[in-house]
Amino acid sequence: MNRRTLLNTSIALAVLAPAAAFAAPIEATLYKDPSCDCCEAYAKYLDKNGYKVKVIPSPNLEQVTLAAGIPQSLVGCHLTRIGNYVFEGHIPAPLIKKFMAHPGTAKGLAIPGMPDGLPGMPAMAGMTVSPIAIYLVGTPKPVVFATVD
Repeated sequence: MNRRTLLNTSIALAVLAPAAAFAAPIEATLYKDPSCDCCEAYAKYLDKNGYKVKVIPSPNLEQVTLAAGIPQSLVGCHLTRIGNYVFEGHIPAPLIKKFMAHPGTAKGLAIPGMPDGLPGMPAMAGMTVSPIAIYLVGTPKPVVFATVD
């Protein structure tokens, strides 16, 4: 194979390959209660969606969460840090990416509690409450960023 054919083949493969194959995983740190299993499931979900998640069991999770700027009314199951942003609870990866593209002045997102049917949480028959509000963190009053049905 000559150089020109090799170059053309390489260019064609690069164009046809998905962009995600070339993207490095996004570093994330998830702080969780040491006895919580759903947090581990959420970390695996993030791993499958382009994140490299470091899980840190934290016996003082509430202190970590409140120190990160999550209001008591928006406390969820675990706290994930990605860069300078915080994500509280089982937030779907597409909404994290949407937020990261245009964060404005917010610090992150939060889903209070542990709603069924979200990533990392099993859907319990008849238990899912819909829609589920996802709030911006770091605004003077809670502002809904998105809802999940």
